[in-house]
Amino acid sequence: MGQADADTPTLGVGMVGYAFMGAAHSQGWRTAGHVFDLPRRPVLAAICGRDPGAVRAAANKHGWAAAETDWRALVERDDVDLVDICTPGDSHAEIALAALAAGKHVLCEKPLANTVEEAMAMTAAAEEAEQRGQLAMVGFNYRRLPATALARSMVAEGRLGSLRHVRVTYLQDWLVDPQFPLTWRLRKETAGSGALGDLGAHIIDLAQYLVGEHLAGVSALTETFVRERPLPGGAVNGLTATAGATVGAGQVTVDDAAVFTGRFASGALASFEATRYATGRKNALRIELNGERGSLAFDLERLNELEFHDGTEPGAHAGFRRILVTEPDHPYLDAWWPPGHGLGYEHSFVHQARDLVHAIAEGSRPRPSFADGLQVQRVLAAVEESAGRNSVYTPIAVSPTAVSSVSV
Repeated sequence: MGQADADTPTLGVGMVGYAFMGAAHSQGWRTAGHVFDLPRRPVLAAICGRDPGAVRAAANKHGWAAAETDWRALVERDDVDLVDICTPGDSHAEIALAALAAGKHVLCEKPLANTVEEAMAMTAAAEEAEQRGQLAMVGFNYRRLPATALARSMVAEGRLGSLRHVRVTYLQDWLVDPQFPLTWRLRKETAGSGALGDLGAHIIDLAQYLVGEHLAGVSALTETFVRERPLPGGAVNGLTATAGATVGAGQVTVDDAAVFTGRFASGALASFEATRYATGRKNALRIELNGERGSLAFDLERLNELEFHDGTEPGAHAGFRRILVTEPDHPYLDAWWPPGHGLGYEHSFVHQARDLVHAIAEGSRPRPSFADGLQVQRVLAAVEESAGRNSVYTPIAVSPTAVSSVSV
């Protein structure tokens, strides 16, 4: 396992946001240099949040040297080389544009923005900044699981032949209770969309990454099952209730579930389902790809495994077999444990930090880039447009400057 020496150049990281994703990203930055031999040593310089007490507690818990309450002050710090954005989607564009203008590298959580227009502005700024040596990446961490990275390699090698079908589901149940309070994730002005952006962005990116192509168009349905929810104590997006109590109700302005079909550029068909109303499902992501020569399947609840069917084998003994993705020649695993000792969800963020540090040191565009994030944003917008037109097939534009989101 790696450990940078004192002569290794540092990479000062400043992070905006300290909740769920902030904790996950902190784990990644804190651990990457202790596992992998990195060309630059990540240093947790400063973390930012609006609540002084909470952000100071997060800094102490996760190992950040300093705490800020204004993201602008964090961006201006001389000891911050990279700004990691782990905030709600409504602030992604403003923070990313300011950080790039200030000469920083940027890592931004998914989805890239709340609108295509914001994502376009961020992508244009990132491409200009790249000419100055600054790099920007989107945090689609499920690309960084060894099993999904292996699946991408197998597809690229032609093990499945021409693809025919892709089916993806991402199922959660945390909104099943109608008394769950109205949080920022349930308001369009902060979240952009509901299950579509929160879960759908992940499976759109993962499908395009594994297939090696962009989606060309979609036909979609969305639904909001509970349209009003209790207001929590305090203020939520301009709506107020008595502190410490649940008083009144506010309108849910995003989708609870999205179901859509799509077609890839090659003609392969795809189906997608993203919901926060699948009772009993906590974080159930599954993807299957069927090709003329074979099939692959991945289940996040068994994230060290990949199912593979080799359709070229004689039928008498053919069938799906389990690949235990823990060997040192599997992606990322040469730095971890002996074969058979599995990794977990948090390791995807360690791998994300590793890959971004290497890209910065090498001066190469990281994947997924902001252009890749823009492509996902276009698909999200097409899904919403199609759903608004009662499932009318909606083609997806591809920016002429977009770099394929499918590079290995």
